[in-house]
Amino acid sequence: MNQTEIPTLETLRLSLEKIKSEDQELIFRGLSHPEVIKYYGVSYSSFQETKEQMEWYTNLEKSNSGMWWAIWLKDSKEFCGAIGYNGLMEEHKKAELGFWLLPEFWGKGIVQEAGQKVIQYFFRDLELHRIEAYVEAGNINSSKALKRLGFEHEGCLRDSEFKNGQFISVDIFALLNPTP
Repeated sequence: MNQTEIPTLETLRLSLEKIKSEDQELIFRGLSHPEVIKYYGVSYSSFQETKEQMEWYTNLEKSNSGMWWAIWLKDSKEFCGAIGYNGLMEEHKKAELGFWLLPEFWGKGIVQEAGQKVIQYFFRDLELHRIEAYVEAGNINSSKALKRLGFEHEGCLRDSEFKNGQFISVDIFALLNPTP
C-alpha cells in the first residue's frame, strides 16, 4: 500500500486530476454553495477561508493519509466537483471515501463513473481491503450514489456530530475488496 504521487485517472467522460492551488476558486465555488454544503462537513464563506481546505488537501498528500482529485469533463473541460479519500489506515488497509459535485452536474452519473475509477485505484493500486463513507442522515442522493457503487449501509451513528447548533446522525457505508 504505497501511495506516491497523485495519478491522473481517466474514464470515458471524465478526467480526475490532482487538486492544485490554482483550483482554489473552483473549490470555493463548491464549498460555499448552499446546496453542496447542506450535507457536507465543511463550508467556507470567503475565498480566503478556502485556503484552509487547500492546505488540507496538501497535508493529506504529504502525510500519506489521503488524496483528492478534481473531477473534470473531458470534452468541455468543465469542473464538476471533487472526489478522494482521507483517513488512510495502512495497518487496517482501509480509508474513507468522500465526494461532492456542483449542483448542475447532479443526476448525470458523474459520481458513479468517477467513483468506479477511484474504487478500482483503491483496491488495485493501494491494496485496500475496506472503503468507508460517512453520510449525514437525510442525504438521500449521496446514500443512493454509494449503494449504486456497491456500498452497504452498516448502520447509523445517532447524534454523533454537532452541526449548526444541533446534533446530527451519520450513516456509515462500507465496501469490501471483492478480491482480498
